[in-house]
Amino acid sequence: MEPIEIGLTVSAGMLVLVVLGMRVAFAAGLAGLIGLIWIFWAKFGYDPARFGKALTVSIKIAGQVPHSKVSSQALSLIPTFILIGYLAYYAGLTKALFEAAKRWLAWVPGGLAVSTVFATAGFAAVSGASVATSAVFARIAIPEMLKIGYDKRFAAGVVAAGGTLASLIPPSAILVIYAIIVEQDVGKLLLAGFIPGAFSAVIYGLLIVGMAVTIKDFGPRVTGFSWRQRFAALPPALPIVFVVVTIIFFVYNPFGGDAWGTPTEGGAIGAFVVFLMALFHGMRWREFKDALLETAKLSVMIFTIIWGVLIYVRFLGFADLPGAFADWITALEMPPMLILICILLAYAVLGMFMDAIGMLLLTLPVVYPAVMALNGGEAVSAADSTFGMSGPMCAIWFGILVVKMAEFCLITPPIGLNCFVVAGVRDDLSVQDVFKGVTPFFIADAVTIALLVAFPAIVLWLPGQV
Repeated sequence: MEPIEIGLTVSAGMLVLVVLGMRVAFAAGLAGLIGLIWIFWAKFGYDPARFGKALTVSIKIAGQVPHSKVSSQALSLIPTFILIGYLAYYAGLTKALFEAAKRWLAWVPGGLAVSTVFATAGFAAVSGASVATSAVFARIAIPEMLKIGYDKRFAAGVVAAGGTLASLIPPSAILVIYAIIVEQDVGKLLLAGFIPGAFSAVIYGLLIVGMAVTIKDFGPRVTGFSWRQRFAALPPALPIVFVVVTIIFFVYNPFGGDAWGTPTEGGAIGAFVVFLMALFHGMRWREFKDALLETAKLSVMIFTIIWGVLIYVRFLGFADLPGAFADWITALEMPPMLILICILLAYAVLGMFMDAIGMLLLTLPVVYPAVMALNGGEAVSAADSTFGMSGPMCAIWFGILVVKMAEFCLITPPIGLNCFVVAGVRDDLSVQDVFKGVTPFFIADAVTIALLVAFPAIVLWLPGQV
C-alpha cells in the first residue's frame, strides 16, 4: 500500500476507536504508533526479518516527538491560565462578579440569566478553562435562578453555554494550543479572542431577552436595586479588570515599543496577582491545595491528549496526508467560502463524538494547510488572497472560527463536556436536563459563527492594531 492509503486506513481505524468509546489520547497514540510501524515496514518491503527495525524506529519517534513538543515554553501557559481560574474562585471574585452583574442587568427580561452570561464572560477573562467556569457558576448562579422560578433545565443550560466563553476570551488554553499547532503568534491570537468572545456573550444575552419577552413567565425580572447598591457592587469585581490589564500590558505594550514580556511570563504574573488576592480574601491552605490539585488534574488531561495526538500527527507527516488533503481541497470546483463552511459544518459533526481539544489536535494538521491553500498560501498578501486577508491574518481568523466551533462542541450531545460538568455539580439535574437546556444556544452559536464568517473585521480589528 502507498503511504497515503496507509494514512487513510489508520485514520479510519482511529475514528472507529473513538466512536466506540476509547479516549482520544489513547486512540490517537495507538493509531499513530501502528501507522508508523506500518509505514516503515512497508518501506522495508514487508520483510519479516526487518519488522524489528521498523518497530524500533517507530518507538523512538513516538517517544521523542511528544517530549520535544510538550516541553516548549509556550505550553506552560496552559496550567498558569487554569490556575488563575481556580484561584479566582477562592479569592471570591466569582461571587463578586455575579453580584455586580445581577445588580446592573437583572432588571431586563430574563435578567438573572443575562447576568449569569456576562458574569461567566467576566470570569472567563481570568480563567482559561471552560470546564472550571461551568463548575464554578453551577454552584453560584443556578440556585439563584431556581429561587425566583427559572426552569432548572434552562438555568443549567445558561451556565453550560456561558462556560464555553472561556474558550475564546483570553486567557484561553485552546487558543494557545491552536497557536502552537499552526505555529502562529500566541499574543495576537489571544488578542483576537477578546471581541468575538464579548460578541458571543452579547448574542447569548439577546437570545435570553428575546425568549423572556415572547414566553410567558420565562425569566422574571429582578428589581429593587438602587444606584448606590449598583455602584457599591463594582469595587469587589474590579480585581478581574486589574488582572486582565496586567496580563495584556505585560504581553502587549499599548504605549508602543517592545512588549514587556512573553505570554508565558504574563500568565505567570497574572496567577501570582490572583494568588495574592486570594490570600487577602482569606484563602486557607486546604483551598490552595485543592486549587493546585484541580489545576494539575486538568493540565494532565490536556497534556495527555497532546502527547497522544502528536504521535498521530507525526505519522500523518510520514503518510503525507495533510499535503494530499490540501491538494484535493484546492482542486474542488466549488467556491472557497462554501468549502470553508463545509469544513466548519464537519467540525460540528465531529464535536458529537470528540472532546474539543482532541478534535482540534487531530484535525488541524490536515485541515489548516488546506484552508491556507484556499486563501493562497501562508505568505500571500491581502490583495492577492481569496478571502481578502493576508496569510497570517487568515490563520488568526480561521483559528477563532475553529475555536468557536470547539465551544459549540462543549455543549453538543452526546459528549458535551460542560453539560456533564454542570450535571455532576448539581444533584438535582441529569445530563439529559442540561442538554435540553442548552438547545436554544445552538441557534445563538450558529448566528455568531455566521457573522464572524461574513464580517472578518470582528476578529481581525484588534490584532491588526498590533
